Amino acid sequence: MTVDGIATGGAGVGRLEDGRVVFVDGALPGEQVSVVITEMRDRFARARTSAILGADPERVQPLCPSVDAGCGGCDMQHASHDRQRHLKRRIVVESIERLGKVADPPVSIGAPLAAWRYRTSLRCMVSDGVVALRRRRSHDPIVIDGCMVADPLLEELLTEGHFGSAREVTLRVGARTGERMAIVSPKVRDVRLPDDVLVVGADELRRGRRAWVHERVADHLFRISARSFFQTRPDGADRLVTEVSAALGPSGGALVDLYGGVGLFAATAGSKHSVTVVEQNRSSVADARVNLADREARVIRSRVEDWKPAAADVVVADPSRSGLGAIGAAQIAATGARRAVLVSCDPASLGRDVGLLHDDGYDLVGSTLVDLFPQTSHIEVVSSFDRR
Repeated sequence: MTVDGIATGGAGVGRLEDGRVVFVDGALPGEQVSVVITEMRDRFARARTSAILGADPERVQPLCPSVDAGCGGCDMQHASHDRQRHLKRRIVVESIERLGKVADPPVSIGAPLAAWRYRTSLRCMVSDGVVALRRRRSHDPIVIDGCMVADPLLEELLTEGHFGSAREVTLRVGARTGERMAIVSPKVRDVRLPDDVLVVGADELRRGRRAWVHERVADHLFRISARSFFQTRPDGADRLVTEVSAALGPSGGALVDLYGGVGLFAATAGSKHSVTVVEQNRSSVADARVNLADREARVIRSRVEDWKPAAADVVVADPSRSGLGAIGAAQIAATGARRAVLVSCDPASLGRDVGLLHDDGYDLVGSTLVDLFPQTSHIEVVSSFDRR
């Protein structure tokens, strides 16, 4: 078949002879491929590429041997880094056009970030005491000898650590501070790691133990607890801060930071503003209060959906993969903010949210792709909206 599109998730898109859409792992738009059908549904099918009959000029041989072994972590290593970024832009544009009903949306590609050795956190399976990643579209483990996208401080733990009887481990490092942490589930037993690594069991966290590492972003030191979310590369967090700051503009005023996490944007992009942070995760709220101790900031522990909107000049929102939804968009509108900045990690959610914000009185000004996860299909986008 001829592959003529690309879907969210990185699979190529073609059609079977009966007209059914088929999502093809390992194929790029414009290629002719032979495929093996792996799943057949009434309206679509899934397949894997078995042979390339006509290759994209920017197709490359994956550098990591774990890709050929079936590792599901890096699903776009078969395309050059530049081709990956342009394909991700295409996915974002098509999502905004289809779901947000915006013709020819202004989507730019941000400056590239390092394509290898960047990742500072990773959640892994454990198989016979050693780290394993998941096979693509499966929960089956693949034991790896190394990871080419992992920061060296993290990769050492992947390759040399022993995790005893654990079922799962989350590894997190501060690339700019050198601090390292391993969160072992269900409990710490027969774990062997370098002496500098803070090892904590999931059972200990449930009983109230606090554990954290620190990372530096945009000249600000952040405390990041074991149960708090933080971006997985500090240079990528720097870039997000730069894009959000530019979108907010030079003027001050009241800033509301929704889904504010540990205070990344409130502490950096919000430096010219009085800030209200809204975050529901208890651990992140505790971190945000530490990270914003030197700022004029109010941190509210609440679901965004339950928060009583306060007047604001500008709003930043960084929701989870599910996006804002109708209630989140309405909460932004209820602040009366002249500008809203949305950080999205799922193009389908972004497309829907563009439409919802439009219905609530906000027009899309522009979107910028920030490629935090080279070699993978994960997409991060910063979008700005002005109130009509």
